[in-house]
Amino acid sequence: MVRLAPASAVPCAMVALTVFGAPTWACLLCFTSYSERLLVCQTFVGTEGPKLKKCEEAFTAAFKHLLDTEINYDERSHLHDSFTQMTHSLQEVATAQGSFEVAFLDAADQMRKVIAQLKEVPACIPPCGLQEVARRFLCHGCYSKVCDLPLDCPVQDVTVNRGDQAMFSCTVNFQLPKEEITYSWKFAGGGVRTQDLAFFREMRRAHGYLARIRPVQPTHHGTFSCVISHDQRPLARLYFFLNVTGPPPRGETELQVLFREVLRWAPRETIEHWRPSLSELLAKPGALTLSNQCLIAAAAAFASAGVTLLAWMFFRWYCSGN
Repeated sequence: MVRLAPASAVPCAMVALTVFGAPTWACLLCFTSYSERLLVCQTFVGTEGPKLKKCEEAFTAAFKHLLDTEINYDERSHLHDSFTQMTHSLQEVATAQGSFEVAFLDAADQMRKVIAQLKEVPACIPPCGLQEVARRFLCHGCYSKVCDLPLDCPVQDVTVNRGDQAMFSCTVNFQLPKEEITYSWKFAGGGVRTQDLAFFREMRRAHGYLARIRPVQPTHHGTFSCVISHDQRPLARLYFFLNVTGPPPRGETELQVLFREVLRWAPRETIEHWRPSLSELLAKPGALTLSNQCLIAAAAAFASAGVTLLAWMFFRWYCSGN
């Protein structure tokens, strides 16, 4: 995370916010420390005396217009650097015996111009989602906030005829982070239209932002959910209620329907295509079938022929050189 201010700046700011409620110098407190502000006034009027308190009051009063300032969260580092440069410039003015009343007003005006040139905060895009790109920093409290929108998006209704294909696009209308975005899909069957996560089961084969079902069958009648995550943190949950309509496809016989039902309820196993290496063949006696033994013998014969050919070519070359 970008460093907001020196270690002492934020605690002092929070103490001041607690004591004084809504200080008129909120942005000044967020991006400078008390020791930095005190040093500026001490450079102007000395370390003690009534003028020191007057200087501190003038310093804070000059920045009262920055109380309700909101900035782009990503611009905090830029603004902090500008405040740091401002305190250094004020110390230079104090060393030159300048007036702190004039210097503080000029510095506040300069900071107003800096803030006006910062990158604007993107608007929140309804209806849902954790939109980090629209996060903003509030000087009135020295904290950040995101859009006040729910994580769950409204359910989208999708109607597909039986036997056709259904496609779901897990996309949102706000900007997502460029890296570490993952998509996970879940399904709540039985024809339920819901956003209750207790009804959903995970679909392990679907990982991208697009999902397709073909051919659509009555068992697909229900709600599909897609979760968009960034670094394992959910950004949005989309829901698609699939309504399957229509009779069986044309030309489908009663026997075909029965056969499909049998396949649907039959236990399904995932069989991986295994290609054992030579070490696995030697380590697993069960793998040494007749065909594997023939392959090993053929490989040994080719290797022996290759070695013999190389030896003969070397002998020819050696004899021709002599």
